Amino acid sequence: MIFGIVGLGLIGGSLARSIKFHSGNTVYGADVKEPTLLQARLVGAIDEELTNENLKDCDVVLVALYPQASVNWILEHMDAFKPGALVIDCCGVKRFVCDRLYPAFEGKEAVFMGGHPMAGRERSGFSFSQDDLFENASMILAPAPGTDVETVRRAKEIFLSIGFGRVRFTTPREHDEMIAFTSQLAHVVSSAYVKTPLAPKHRGFSAGSFRDMTRVARLNEDMWTELFLENDDLLLLETQHLIDRLTEYRDALESRDEERLRFLLREGREIKEALEE
Repeated sequence: MIFGIVGLGLIGGSLARSIKFHSGNTVYGADVKEPTLLQARLVGAIDEELTNENLKDCDVVLVALYPQASVNWILEHMDAFKPGALVIDCCGVKRFVCDRLYPAFEGKEAVFMGGHPMAGRERSGFSFSQDDLFENASMILAPAPGTDVETVRRAKEIFLSIGFGRVRFTTPREHDEMIAFTSQLAHVVSSAYVKTPLAPKHRGFSAGSFRDMTRVARLNEDMWTELFLENDDLLLLETQHLIDRLTEYRDALESRDEERLRFLLREGREIKEALEE
């Protein structure tokens, strides 16, 4: 099987490494940065550069660019995909991408499927990619309505074979709704949390809680700005829900309502325990 990967940053580079490590399949890679391409070839993450000529040989094309760039690249190469090829983006939002690409692939022999590898690190770029980034991780797939069952099964088997722990199928709407809560809101909170005037004085006073709360504040602001704005309606809902809950704690503290505060803390603990069951 031949894979083509567009964008060899943290996600694309890790996908390339995972494919080579777990399956040994052929990988062609493309990146706008020549040093990245050279590095990927030197470490054996890719076999060759992905070109317009060998794109037609790829059985699976994974596009790991920002959302708008992913849409643009796929549309520009619509006529070059191999018949029967799976074309899958790796973006953190799905409505924006799928709403534009589902219609474009109607009647085409290649198949588009929305995708999102649920793994990452605080740092970006090929230098931080790793072949085990997706171990025990979920690959989320959003097939277009009417996608052939055999194609869906093939996509699942492909991602399990290259190291993912599970494959979850969803719709673009459900994906964006859940990601607004599980990922995007966490980045908003972490970014806001580190802005307290006390943050520079944390050494000697901080441990695991501080590390956990601040980890994802080290983000790529260009990518996350695009992701937030392309999911702004659902992220705004989650942000407001959080503000409402924080207000409950603030009010309990302000009024020195011991019972109310104890209730809020117990409620949070019980919800967390239920999530772990």
